[in-house]
Amino acid sequence: MSPEQNKATAKRIPLEVFNQKNLPVLDQIVWPDAVDHDVPPGMPETFASTKQFISMLLAAFPDFQYKIDFAVAEGDKVAQRVIASGTMQGDFMGMKASGKHATWTETHIVRLVDGKVAEHWGNIDQVGMLQQLGFMPSA
Repeated sequence: MSPEQNKATAKRIPLEVFNQKNLPVLDQIVWPDAVDHDVPPGMPETFASTKQFISMLLAAFPDFQYKIDFAVAEGDKVAQRVIASGTMQGDFMGMKASGKHATWTETHIVRLVDGKVAEHWGNIDQVGMLQQLGFMPSA
């Protein structure tokens, strides 16, 4: 697959899976044995963990949305910088629902093989998110 085709596939994750809450898209574009290097501590780096985490996130933040700031593709990898936002209306990862809205940035890199995601890395501004939700003091 070309870098542009890979970029189009990777774009489906924020736009269709998260924004449209269409989790079955994952089964179409992610290999069952894909490795996710960005699952929470204690979860195995598997596709099943990815799906479980996404379900938990969307349950806690029912209005969760991504905006793609930019994406670049080279070879078999795609990098996206996204802006995430949502209101914490449910409990999440041991934190009680705060009812507060937060906006934060994330960077995701995926490696694709034959048009499907085989590997994922992420970098999330968790401090900024937690400060806005009221779980960490601001600087």
